[in-house]
Amino acid sequence: MFAIRLKRSRTSHGWSQGYLAELSGVSQAYISELEAGEKQPTLPIVEKLAKALGVHIAELLEEEAEDG
Repeated sequence: MFAIRLKRSRTSHGWSQGYLAELSGVSQAYISELEAGEKQPTLPIVEKLAKALGVHIAELLEEEAEDG
């Protein structure tokens, strides 16, 4: 789930939502909604967040493999 991957990536840096907002240009309120799973981001938003976090967009978008 995007929300979990975003929060995990942000907290692994030790960053607040506000700090990620400053770096990415995405509002703190929107980041909060994304992490809560209330919103689904557009590709340009994912690109901004990934660039700020220093990760490839695939790391935020890829689905975890399910155990069958």
